Amino acid sequence: MDYQFWFLVGSQDLYGEQVLETVARRAAEMAAEMSKRLPYPLVYKVTAMSNAQITQIIKEANYDDSCAGIITWCHTFSPSKMWINGMAKLQKPYCHFATQYNKEIPNEQIDMDFMNLNQAAHGDREHGFLAARLRTPRKVIAGYWKNPDVLRRIGDWMRAAVGVAVSREMKVMRFGDNMREVAVTEGDKVEVQRKLGWQVNTWAVGDLVKTMGDVSEAEIDALVETYKADYDIATDRLDAIRYQAREEIAMKKMLTEKGCRAFTNTFQDLYGMEQLPGLATQHLMAQGYGYGGEGDWKVAAMTAILKAMGENGNGASGFMEDYTYHLVEGQEYSLGAHMLEVCPSLAAERPRIETHHLGIGMNEKDPARLVFEGKEGDAIVVSLIDMGGRLRVICQDIHCVKPIMPMPNLPVARVMWQAEPNLTTGVECWITAGGAHHTVLSYDVTAEQMRDWACMMDIEFVHIGRDTTVDGLEKELFLNDLAWKLK
Repeated sequence: MDYQFWFLVGSQDLYGEQVLETVARRAAEMAAEMSKRLPYPLVYKVTAMSNAQITQIIKEANYDDSCAGIITWCHTFSPSKMWINGMAKLQKPYCHFATQYNKEIPNEQIDMDFMNLNQAAHGDREHGFLAARLRTPRKVIAGYWKNPDVLRRIGDWMRAAVGVAVSREMKVMRFGDNMREVAVTEGDKVEVQRKLGWQVNTWAVGDLVKTMGDVSEAEIDALVETYKADYDIATDRLDAIRYQAREEIAMKKMLTEKGCRAFTNTFQDLYGMEQLPGLATQHLMAQGYGYGGEGDWKVAAMTAILKAMGENGNGASGFMEDYTYHLVEGQEYSLGAHMLEVCPSLAAERPRIETHHLGIGMNEKDPARLVFEGKEGDAIVVSLIDMGGRLRVICQDIHCVKPIMPMPNLPVARVMWQAEPNLTTGVECWITAGGAHHTVLSYDVTAEQMRDWACMMDIEFVHIGRDTTVDGLEKELFLNDLAWKLK
């Protein structure tokens, strides 16, 4: 989908045609110029001057799939009662941009004509009251419309809004069920579809095996050539690589046929398959698909959403699992990995295809997988959990580092990081909040964007950062429980 955002500018019909023509011309200019620096086009739609006009354009926005959200601004004074009917119907993400056309007050030119035309400080406060009165979820961004930092913040909000659009159309294909007896991977799929839009359904592993049997050798040959172009071959087990290619082709055919952007499987249900999909899953994630291990459909969908929110609509985000800690004083690190399935978008260098024994599950043969170290840089880890009655997004700031040891006998992709505010406090906060062992690790998406996404989806957001304490978080969670019970 080629997403765009609509620019709705508020005014009224008391200023005369000349003023309104100036407002419309400036609004179109601003949208065109801003679009050059934003990740998605900002399309000027209307200078709104009546209840009927505003209601109609918001109805159109609601039912236009390409419109991922609206951005409003009041160039002149726009009495807010005319916005009530339309805003009450709004179903798309909403950003109130408090700006003005001119950067400076023109000392020599300022007169009452100038004041009547340039009333953004007046109009945006009236417009802002209405949203506050209606309790409309929104993002307020203030600043000059050419300022690079302001444009970056608008762009970040746009990416979060695209995450909402992707969520609303999300379909998750589950190959089999969840890993047996695991609590956190469960959840209310009906409530999730009502709240987030996700359609989560199961297909039998036998369906996948049948599709694998229909894959041709020519299709496998072509995909193996892609593997060779993208990765270093560090195994002589070409049969294992070809089997992974067969799995990938079959899974992609099924995902495409059903319109699914995410999938799950579990090592406990590989009936009819020789290998757990490793390389196959990793290469699908590199193409933007979400994945969740052990049947974890929540993290599968979140992986796809964060990927869509990233750079070019498929950023450096991937399925992750906390595995083990390095608890040496002054050198506290988390080591994240998974049995096979870590996305190569997280890699610091060109990944290697290797085959190794997998000592868990129903594998008949050693699965091929990509092995690499994660890149350095600031990142977040995100977990979506079902609290029973509501959903909670937990987001923690981390700093990824080059692994402090080579770990030559660890045959999987791995990422090492320092957690905020520190390892032990971060672990205590994560566990206190109920965070899962499966997460999405993202170098592209920020905590502020996840907060925006959670606000747009009307779900709880918990942030663990530099200043977080266990006592403070416990108080926050207690107040959140009270607030969400009243909603």
